[in-house]
Amino acid sequence: MKFYTLFSLLILFSCQKPKPAVTVDTISNSKKTEDTVLKEKFLKTDTIAISDGEDSFSKNYILANLIKENIDKDSIVTSHYQLDFYENKTKTASSKVAIKGNEKGSEWNAYFGLNDAPSKNSPFLQVSYGYPACGYAHDHFLFYLKNNEAELVYSWLTISDSGWGNWVEFQSQSSDYEAKTFYCKNVAFSPADGEDENMGVVSYSDSTFFEYKNKHWNKKLLSAKDKNYFEKTMTFDEFHNAK
Repeated sequence: MKFYTLFSLLILFSCQKPKPAVTVDTISNSKKTEDTVLKEKFLKTDTIAISDGEDSFSKNYILANLIKENIDKDSIVTSHYQLDFYENKTKTASSKVAIKGNEKGSEWNAYFGLNDAPSKNSPFLQVSYGYPACGYAHDHFLFYLKNNEAELVYSWLTISDSGWGNWVEFQSQSSDYEAKTFYCKNVAFSPADGEDENMGVVSYSDSTFFEYKNKHWNKKLLSAKDKNYFEKTMTFDEFHNAK
């Protein structure tokens, strides 16, 4: 009888399906899934309408997702964003940017075009961020959108106060859509030394050449970094009438 009972127990245990062992791959995949979910939990998201010079595209826009913020010892906030680009309400590309000195109340703006005149046929997209008032620095990012990719070509800062300030000007001999090369330079217009408040000094610096090669934009600095290579004194009206 004991032998029969023992034999029955052996059959019972042999018929039970063993539980699969938890492998390292299973743990790793679970961790990847968890990390992916966590990365999508942004601190906040702003919607950026894209201007084409006439109106904003209702189906083309950017979602600016705040990933994290850092505060340094001087209490300066650096904000890290993930920009998700949408075309016809479909996400096509993403890119990450960092903004140092984030002012509360700052706003996003975006338009297609390499120059100041927006063009809906341009593959270049300029995105800016800053507080909407004179005397505040604004961050600018130039993207090149092609084949569902957003390449960050250039970034710079501007500041403007009642006609004075500094900015970047782009120049291309071809249309935006056909451009394979273009240039840019930093332009500054500041009050001249002296008693005449109407006199100013215009200066150029950081002349840069861009070339599209091997499916990417490459840049080359043509002048000494942060050094003026051109200066001219003129009146406030002369400068703005010449633009």
